[in-house]
Amino acid sequence: MGPVLHGLIKLQSVENGMRTVKSKLTRCRRSVIFQENQIRTMRNGLAAKEEEIKLARVQIDRLELDLKSKDEHIAKYRAALNLAKTNKEYSSILTELNTSKADNTKVETHILELMKNIEADEENCTATLQQIEDQSKHLDELRKKTDVEAAKHEKEIAEIQKDWDEAAKDIPGETLEIFNRVAETYDGEAIAEVGKQDDRNDIYSCGGCFMRVPAETTNTLMTKDDIVRCPNCTRILVYKDSV
Repeated sequence: MGPVLHGLIKLQSVENGMRTVKSKLTRCRRSVIFQENQIRTMRNGLAAKEEEIKLARVQIDRLELDLKSKDEHIAKYRAALNLAKTNKEYSSILTELNTSKADNTKVETHILELMKNIEADEENCTATLQQIEDQSKHLDELRKKTDVEAAKHEKEIAEIQKDWDEAAKDIPGETLEIFNRVAETYDGEAIAEVGKQDDRNDIYSCGGCFMRVPAETTNTLMTKDDIVRCPNCTRILVYKDSV
């Protein structure tokens, strides 16, 4: 193995370190995003519940107006009873009166149920508001902690970037482009070692996808400093005993 492949192996090591720190940075920021999403969900739920309460109050107002109208009809029926001239007329008016009373009872029951639901929903809204306040305080503390951690990781990344640039400076541009492209595909793991599947035979396989590697490919890796890629997973291959 020549200087190009050795350079890529060194670059791979630096790349792994870079990816590790970047993952830590992502995780610490993700915790803030998760907390923000939780608060946003609670606020959306609160807004929806407040809208339900508003609509329920409108419905109560409409029902109470309807109830008032029905009460006026009941009063008219009661007055008409006193003026009924025959038993048949009296019976007919009484039936209408009782029907109106029954309808009123249903409306009153519905109003009471709506008011009970509103009371329960308002209690839930109060509890949700308190949760939002508590979670917001926690978010503020989390942001401060995350800012400190993020600054630390960003500093580490800047230092590792210098090492990465140093490791990459002697690698040909086309080779470096291949390395970067494969690294993006496999989360930084651009290089795979080729090793024997079994010490008892000369069958070799890619350490990335574990598929068999042709003998001529292995011979090339043993004797030359060429960029050879796995025909299956496209990773850059290096011979294990030369690493």
